[in-house]
Amino acid sequence: MRTVPLIVGLGNPGPEYAETRHNFGFLVIDDILASARNRKSMRLETLHGEGDYLLYGVTLGGTSCLLAKPMTFMNLSGRAVARICGRHAVALSDVVVLHDELDLPLGRMKLKKGGGSNGHRGIDSIAEHLGSEDFLRLRLGIGRPEFSSDVSRFVLQPFPLAEQDGVRAVCAAAQKGLTLMLRRGQGEATQFINSFRLPVPPVGEGTVDTSEAMG
Repeated sequence: MRTVPLIVGLGNPGPEYAETRHNFGFLVIDDILASARNRKSMRLETLHGEGDYLLYGVTLGGTSCLLAKPMTFMNLSGRAVARICGRHAVALSDVVVLHDELDLPLGRMKLKKGGGSNGHRGIDSIAEHLGSEDFLRLRLGIGRPEFSSDVSRFVLQPFPLAEQDGVRAVCAAAQKGLTLMLRRGQGEATQFINSFRLPVPPVGEGTVDTSEAMG
């Protein structure tokens, strides 16, 4: 029996982290919430707004689902996710985690099930608390800095102004991909998400500068 899907965006709480690369998962959740506030058909409902997570009910792709933002710091995200799964009887197969990914450039995404964490502490925490790595991840590319020693500083920096149009485009595409997944299944969603590219402006109108994020 299928349970209610749980879509979790990862990030760190607090205004100092709000627009950073490490909060890409939060940014996608916020984009979905903004859409839901403007569309009665999405039936937005706040279910839990304090403690170690924020939780919302929303209709996405014709499916009632849960949206969550852990309010612990990144490396404790699993504690909140496990608590939500327990309280709302969410099956492991219905958990989708949105997170920043160093091994993809800004503008690229990948939907996959399971696999390693690539050192992402939020993913490590969720796997530990759920007792399995076999949950869906929507990996949101941020690129790598030039030097590996700069990774910790890089992920906690805000997206630069030149990348912000790209970030907004990715958030919109991620929402579309998740909607497609809930409406038509993982196969079609994977095809759309994994093939997404940022639009290239006409010559002379400038482009989104992803050189810093790509390393």
